[in-house]
This record gives sequence, structure tokens and C-alpha cells, in this order.
Amino acid sequence: MPSQRTFLFMPESAYGPTNNCIGIGNILLEKGHRVIFAAEASWVGRLSDLGFVEDLVSLAPPPPSDSTQDAGQFWTDFIRDTSPEFRKPTIEQLTTFIKPTWQALIDGAKYCQPQLDEIIKRQKPDVIIEDNVNCFPALVTAGVPFVRSMSCNPLEMRGENIPPTFSGYPANDKTGWEDFRKEYDRTHREIWSDYNEWVQSCGAPELKDLDFIHESKYLNLYLYPEALDYIESRPLGATWHRLDSAVRSTDAEFTIPEKLKDRSGALVYLSLGSLGSADIELMKRLVDVLSRTPHRYIVSKGPQHEMFELADNMWGLHQVPQTNVLPLVDLVITHGGNNTVAECVHFGKPMIVLPLFWDQYDNAQRVHESGFGIRLETYRFEEAQMHAAITRLLNDTVLQDRLATFSAKVKLRSGASHAAELIERVAG
Repeated sequence: MPSQRTFLFMPESAYGPTNNCIGIGNILLEKGHRVIFAAEASWVGRLSDLGFVEDLVSLAPPPPSDSTQDAGQFWTDFIRDTSPEFRKPTIEQLTTFIKPTWQALIDGAKYCQPQLDEIIKRQKPDVIIEDNVNCFPALVTAGVPFVRSMSCNPLEMRGENIPPTFSGYPANDKTGWEDFRKEYDRTHREIWSDYNEWVQSCGAPELKDLDFIHESKYLNLYLYPEALDYIESRPLGATWHRLDSAVRSTDAEFTIPEKLKDRSGALVYLSLGSLGSADIELMKRLVDVLSRTPHRYIVSKGPQHEMFELADNMWGLHQVPQTNVLPLVDLVITHGGNNTVAECVHFGKPMIVLPLFWDQYDNAQRVHESGFGIRLETYRFEEAQMHAAITRLLNDTVLQDRLATFSAKVKLRSGASHAAELIERVAG
């Protein structure tokens, strides 16, 4: 085959999927290929700085000329305004959060369909890789192989013997599973049917029942550590390949800040992700609770970093180079985003998980029931519970040894390199 191929990535407009694609795309760059990102427009400049070609899309009309909001603020504002819904049981969130989120994603897909058609004509990719939760018809009708990458909890690929996605329900107790599935059907049947009709009107194949994205006939990748996976309960088909992690090598270097270097106590990383940190009141409470522990904290403050201050035992920035922070810390307090969970296992770090939305409940439950960390009620945990969870995980030497064993295995498998090799094979 020719020495250079053209690969087009379209990740969801969020850090997790985009960073997963960056990790894989960087390997393809190093192999001499041309890598294009049809990411959302707010990523402008950040991907080209890494050596990728940017050919970006807008997922919504531009704001009025007198507005100060840029496109990248959409999801931050959405999470901020919707955060009261995260206090509800997951079955109630199906109506108040999950359905509106699907609708926003659908609206974005419809809006950018003509843009994607033009990008594909302009860039002429040999393979298209989509890391998203919903279908963009232009990507599967381009006449070139389509690869699906799944950076969400693998419950997204549904099955009878695994909990329903978005539920956060235990894997070993089927109580509530059927009720949750019936409620999902009731609340989502209409928007799925409408979307399925539109997808087919664009020339794409019919979607599977209540699925919002196609399975690829060529290659399907999913990011999840084997130690947490559901393979025994729901094996996947031959086209599916698990990546235990896909850690990117493009993050900035990091050293422990002077402010924390000489202080006593364990080093803990706190991150609720770029979206979760938009809940300022939650961030303020965490700062307050953690200030009364004997430990040191590196904090990813998020896009509204100027709206709250850190305690004396903390250091933080709007965004920190997570993959170079994790090797240095003893414990991670996280929202349970898929990339963060995979990266914690990659680096052998225990987790306290405070889920907020989408598949974070599923990840939190899986971490908890697998013994890799502790799930706490995000808005209802008591200060003593948080302090006890930190102490327990820091002192659990059996868990630390177990995590070190899994970390060594995951690193040997080199998920990003494996994914790049599989994608190259698809190119032929």
C-alpha cells in the first residue's frame, strides 16, 4: 500500500473522545500518515499545534453578533444550567437530562451534515474514524471504510445480562433493570424514530433499535480496561477490539508545584472534567471539604476557574496536563469520565468517583464493584465519608499492589499503538 494514507477523525466535542483520538492520531502521524480532525470549531488552533490538519465543523448557528458567547461555551453552559437535574435518580434523569442531551446531539448532527459532506470531498480520506455517541450520516456514506471508536462505558453496546446504560445499577443485582429499560424506551422511542428516518433519508443504513449510531462492519474500537470490562456477561463480535487505554503523549510536561512540593501528606488529583467543573457550587464544596485533610491537592479548575479560589493545601489551573499529573499522585478524585477511568488504571491509581451525568454513573459503579475505588453520592456525601474514603484508599496496600499489576499489563498492551495498527489495516 502507499506509504502515506489520509485518516479523518471526527470526535465528539468533549475532551475525553477528542483526547482519545489525539492519542491514536499522534501514532498515525509518527508513522508518516496525514491526519485530519473534523472536530467542533472551538478546538481551532489546538489540534493544528499538535501537527494535525484542522477542518472543523460548527454544530449550531453562530451566536448573534452582539453575543460574547463562543461556540465552545455551549456544553459548559448546558451543564451549568442543567446541574440541578444531576441530583435526581438516574431513572428520572432520562426525561430531564438524557433525552435533552440526545436532542442537542441530534440537532448538531443535522446542522453540520452539509459541512461534513464538503470536508470529505475536500480531504478525500482513506478511512474515517468517528468517536461519538450518535451517527453523522456523511461519515458512513463517504464510500470509504468507517471505523467506530467508543469512548464511553461499554454498556453503550447493550445486552440482556448487563445493566442498562446510564443507570449506574450494579452488575450483580438485576433489581430495577427492566423498569429502567422500559422508561428509556418510553422517553426515547419518538426521538430515536425521527432520527432514524432522517439518517436513512441521508442515504445511511437503518439504525438498530434505540441505537443512535451504527456499528462498523470494518472495525469497532472501545476504550475500557479489561479489569473493569463486562466481557463475560456480554461478549462482543469479532470486529470489536478493546483498548485498555489510549494515553496520548502530547500533554505538556509537569512537575509538582513549589507550593506543594515541601508540604506533608499524600498527593491527590481532583478533576471533575471540563464539563463537571462548570458546577461551581460543587467545586467550592469539594475545596472546602478537602481543605480539612492533611493532604495536598492538584486541581483541574475547569473553564470557570476564576469563579472560585483554592485552599492553602491546593494548587490548580484552568486545565492541567492530566496524563503527566497522574503518574505523580497517590489518589484521584474524579467524575468518572471514561478517559480518566482508563488512565487511572493505566497508571495504577485508586479512585473516588463522584458521577455527574451520562455514563459516569456506570463507570462509578463499575469502579466501586470491582474494588478499584469508592463511589460516593456526588451531592449527598458527608464530609466524614469523603475523609474516610481518602484514608481507606491511601492505606489499602493490597489494592495498590493489585493496581500496579494491572497497570503493568495495560502499559505493555499500548492501546493507542494497537488502535493505530488496526486502523492502518482497514486502509488496506
